Amino acid sequence: MLDIRIICDPDDGDRVNKALSQVFTTGPVRDYPTRDGERLRLYVSAEHRPDTGPWPTPEAAYALAPSMVSEVGWTADQAARKPFGTHLPRDFWLRKAALLDRIALHGETDGFHDDAAEAAIEAAHRLIAFDRDGEGDCHGTPYGPENAVSNADPRGYVRQEYAHWAKTH
Repeated sequence: MLDIRIICDPDDGDRVNKALSQVFTTGPVRDYPTRDGERLRLYVSAEHRPDTGPWPTPEAAYALAPSMVSEVGWTADQAARKPFGTHLPRDFWLRKAALLDRIALHGETDGFHDDAAEAAIEAAHRLIAFDRDGEGDCHGTPYGPENAVSNADPRGYVRQEYAHWAKTH
């Protein structure tokens, strides 16, 4: 997470904001005049936008996915039915990570950057760890769970794995 402060001419504020949003995933921009009133101070929280490279787009990855409401019900049901002391299968961790990614994407398109993105990243790391430990049947193409690229963009890894899973199940 980055906190960025930019001082610019008032006429450049929109152009600077647009340029930042092309490079970073940004939160709302707060703007204030400088003390002399001549320029504009822009404050924004931002995160590096992951290099999407070979990852499927969210639209492609989730094209065959059930509704988010249906997936919430499925994941809750699976967790509730799990007998104490048993492990949940990979399908659970994959579908949960995909659901949280979809929820975060929905919030990001509405201009919100909140806890949903953090929960999606945490769930994605859980899936990567599950696959890395050899418990899962991961697709791993183009990047497996042990690859640094997967750790750099864990939500991309979820999309890669979900797209393959949705086509084969």
